[in-house]
Amino acid sequence: GLVDRRVPGRSAGGEPASLAAASPRQRAAASAGRAAARARGTLVHALLQHLPGLDAAEREAAARRYLALPAHGLDDAAQDDIAGQVMSVLAHPALAPLFGPGSRAEAPIAGVVGGVEIGGVVDRLAILPDRALIADYKTDRAPPATVDGIPVAYLGQVAAYAAVLRKIVAPRPVEALLVWTATGAVMPVPEAL
Repeated sequence: GLVDRRVPGRSAGGEPASLAAASPRQRAAASAGRAAARARGTLVHALLQHLPGLDAAEREAAARRYLALPAHGLDDAAQDDIAGQVMSVLAHPALAPLFGPGSRAEAPIAGVVGGVEIGGVVDRLAILPDRALIADYKTDRAPPATVDGIPVAYLGQVAAYAAVLRKIVAPRPVEALLVWTATGAVMPVPEAL
């Protein structure tokens, strides 16, 4: 049979129920806002993927050159905001192993856990002698203050990646982190979640 995959509080079209009742102008503005957020997230992810390969002293200048490209259509304030967010993440002490030698960006991960095939791409991966670290970047403008506020979809994603990685690096533990790029906050995801 068919499964209703609609999220409660959303219309059949997938938008929030409040938007389904909105005027065309309101829906267009909301759609433009989502598109801008996606574009911003893409820029942040690209910078976090490529900047760690540069010498630390070169990263900020490279980020600013990239963000200033006319194709991105960013004003000076937006460029400053994104560059600041990215540099804050790159400088976070808890993330140093994820941006250090031997770490990987956009690392494909695949395996079978409990009879379920899992595959995806981890934003950052570091396999260390005593543990493995994975980080997933989230560009939400208003990230949760505590782990209790992490959306279930995000928890499922990092749990799946961690489960596959545990099979690969056992007996080393796997630590999963969510990196909220809007604030530079790093949120360890407890294994129990």
